[in-house]
Amino acid sequence: MLEFKTIGLFLITAVAEIVGCYLPYLWLTQGRSVWLLLPAGLSLALFAWLLSLHPTAAGRVYAAYGGVYVFVAILWLWAVDGIRPTLWDWVGSGVALLGMAIIMFAPRSA
Repeated sequence: MLEFKTIGLFLITAVAEIVGCYLPYLWLTQGRSVWLLLPAGLSLALFAWLLSLHPTAAGRVYAAYGGVYVFVAILWLWAVDGIRPTLWDWVGSGVALLGMAIIMFAPRSA
């Protein structure tokens, strides 16, 4: 059960980070409203708070989170940017998720 909670929390965290970065991207590259920076800042604050909810060492959480971020970014590529991921995008995401699982769920001595 801990694994599902961890992965779910990572997925929500990744969406918060991507939204927090995507909104300024829209402002900078597409001339959208500067007011997008406000929800972007809130989203990035949410991202940082969500990372703090994991009960393990911060460095381990940050390292493992990167794997889930890669996967969610590929989903974002497809869902938001409208670009269908390639086989290699999926393979790379799978490798990143495997790395996350090893880092977060490998047995450790107390």
